[in-house]
Amino acid sequence: MATAPSVSYSMTIRLEVPAGGAAVSQLTTAVESSGGSVIGLDVTASGHERLRIDVTIAASSTAHADEIVAKLREVEGIAIGKVSDRTFLMHLGGKIEMASKHPIRNRDDLSMIYTPGVARVCTQIAANPEDARRLTIKRNSVAVVTDGSAVLGLGNIGPKAALPVMEGKAALFKRFAGIDAWPLCLDTQDTDAIVEVVKAVAPGFAGINLEDISAPRCFEIEARLREALDIPVFHDDQHGTAIVVLAALTNALRVVGKDIEDVRVVMSGAGAAGTAILKLLLAAGVKHAVVADIHGVVHAGRADLVGAAPDSPLCWIADNTNPEGVTGTLKEAVVGADVFIGVSAPDVLGAEDVAAMADGAIVFALANPDPEVDPAVARRTAAVVATGRSDFPNQINNVLVFPGVFRGLLDAHSRTVNEEMMLAAARALADVVHEDELNANYIIPSVFNDRVAGAVAGAVREAAIAAGESVTTATAP
Repeated sequence: MATAPSVSYSMTIRLEVPAGGAAVSQLTTAVESSGGSVIGLDVTASGHERLRIDVTIAASSTAHADEIVAKLREVEGIAIGKVSDRTFLMHLGGKIEMASKHPIRNRDDLSMIYTPGVARVCTQIAANPEDARRLTIKRNSVAVVTDGSAVLGLGNIGPKAALPVMEGKAALFKRFAGIDAWPLCLDTQDTDAIVEVVKAVAPGFAGINLEDISAPRCFEIEARLREALDIPVFHDDQHGTAIVVLAALTNALRVVGKDIEDVRVVMSGAGAAGTAILKLLLAAGVKHAVVADIHGVVHAGRADLVGAAPDSPLCWIADNTNPEGVTGTLKEAVVGADVFIGVSAPDVLGAEDVAAMADGAIVFALANPDPEVDPAVARRTAAVVATGRSDFPNQINNVLVFPGVFRGLLDAHSRTVNEEMMLAAARALADVVHEDELNANYIIPSVFNDRVAGAVAGAVREAAIAAGESVTTATAP
């Protein structure tokens, strides 16, 4: 599948061209003939004989960007100056910062913000520990914790290389929910060590967002932390994805006129995201689900599962899905299915597989950047198609969920996050798309829809309070 030019691979090139003639049109032609796209052109200095121009160009890859620059060097009369990668420029020095909420202008300010006045606040919290939620950053702070073992599509790149992603996550928390989030990139991939470190730093936070930790360790880490801590622990790769998928599926089923209890769902992928999606779909009413991994359909009689530990994730899937006893390959399982959900690998299905699904088929091909089936191909026969990409309609994007979920949890002073809260978040997200807006190309709202975070936060807050998980805070004098 050809990759279109993207702002992710955009660059600004400073160059000089003759003031007269066709140099500007020639450089535009050179870019476009190379498959790039000119997205900005600014004259930054002008003289009688020469112009200085900053031209911003989108490419499809780093190599493609280099090819475009080389092509521009061939244009007569153009002198290439500085070439700046816009994505790298945005990351220089990091993307987030700490800022004081109060100015420190004089000795009085210093005395109240720090010593000696701060001692009174410390004493208050020592006597009433729950006051930390009200009198410190704890009330609005989330730790974004990773070990760098499963970053985006990059794999096990370690904690330092994972930091730009965690910074981005923190920036999104602030932008969409006003939450102060702090990246914690741990230089260990030992499960026990991660659990102990997070337990040790937890007093300073009102929530823990686990991120990009590989399966199956992520399941144990989350479970142990939820058991040990009195604040919510949320693994976004699992539960954020699951909530958005359920919301999108809810609206896709409305489009095709089917009920969740009646449809047959086939999933590709049995890792962290796949398992979490499956569990939430079952909780929402799905009764006919089949899961396939690299070895084919998961079922109790499969050779690698016979004799396996009964508490393993695959054994749980085998015990809770596939009531019809389907065996064989993914391609065989998808025949006649109403819904396909992929969180696995590129190109596991083709046009003929989608065509073999039931009428009104729904295809969620979420592997990123290359999905399980080409979305353009899937759209020929499927009624609704969603992807994880921003260049197709119906993007399944976790930023639709995690800011609002944590905003609701923090506002409720919740001690945990449970299945009912996640179901409430999915319902609220689905309902952001009004009936008069709903269609096959709009089953999920934009991440910039200003109703999203508030709707999700309100639903989660109410669910937390209804579940009795809200902490009563003490009142300071």
